[in-house]
Amino acid sequence: MLERYSRQLLFPNIGEDGQVRLKSKHVLIVGVGALGTGNAEILTRSGIGKLTIIDRDYVEWSNLQRQQLFTEYDAENRVPKAIAAKRQLEKINSDVTIDAHIMDVTPVDLEHLLEDVDLIMDGTDNFDIRLIINDVSQKQNKPWIYGSCVGSYGISYTIIPGETPCLHCLMKQVPFGGLTCDTGGIISPVVGMVVAHQTVEALKILTGNWTDLRRNLISFDLWNNQQSAINVDQIKNQDCPSCGKAPSFPFLDYENQMKAAVLCGRETVQIRPVTKGKRNIEIIANNLSKVGPVKHNSFLLSFTVENYRLVMFQDGRVLVHGINDVEKAKTLYHRYFA
Repeated sequence: MLERYSRQLLFPNIGEDGQVRLKSKHVLIVGVGALGTGNAEILTRSGIGKLTIIDRDYVEWSNLQRQQLFTEYDAENRVPKAIAAKRQLEKINSDVTIDAHIMDVTPVDLEHLLEDVDLIMDGTDNFDIRLIINDVSQKQNKPWIYGSCVGSYGISYTIIPGETPCLHCLMKQVPFGGLTCDTGGIISPVVGMVVAHQTVEALKILTGNWTDLRRNLISFDLWNNQQSAINVDQIKNQDCPSCGKAPSFPFLDYENQMKAAVLCGRETVQIRPVTKGKRNIEIIANNLSKVGPVKHNSFLLSFTVENYRLVMFQDGRVLVHGINDVEKAKTLYHRYFA
């Protein structure tokens, strides 16, 4: 079957040895949305040995513009993203083992799934899960590749435990922004660009080309013709609780994880985010106003969407009214406030 990969074999940095290595590798992709489907398809076409994909959501019509493994059938039937992606990936390359999980990621689940994984790929849409990935990566010494995009802006960085700054280090110094695709929109070319940066780094790692890894944090704005490569080596913090000399892995601690609970008798779910601190209600309200009507004062904002009313307080706590489904409430939270 090497004929299948003949053009990849001709590339001298991979060759037959690299292809054999690739076939023996196992990659975990957390989140099967825009970035996750792009990463999954390229790795599957490239001949990865095993791919594990995780996602808690189902396919919606708004996904089809940029999430390349899904079809109108999937949106019409609300097929879970992990299942829809698995079906398509198996049609693309039946030699690749695809392990799909419909689940909300927890530290316990993630640590269990990582037992024989060589690399973690970020396809998520929120920093709560990314910080869990980051701590598990550091704890188990597994490299992972961060990626994010919104509007026409994208960013990617490869995190190698023991060598590079981790995401916790970066968040102290690098402005990541607060928009999501549901509040700021997105154009599909930016997805492809982030996927390209993520997957080329993945191929380097999986084929053993460690010295060729990009050491800079890449960011770009395709619409405004801007790109930057930032050397972040100096940001690595020796006292970082996630990757420093004495790590405590704080985001694996229950107290530092997102809390969601149904309020008794109120048909309301309360969500307490991981990241504590005062929110700028006015800026968040302005972002949400592009999606629907928002009412706010200096203490809270109220936003109605899909027949649900979401109320955010200054401390980041959110009440999702009109629902008892915790998972749906989490999805709405990450969609508009992550």
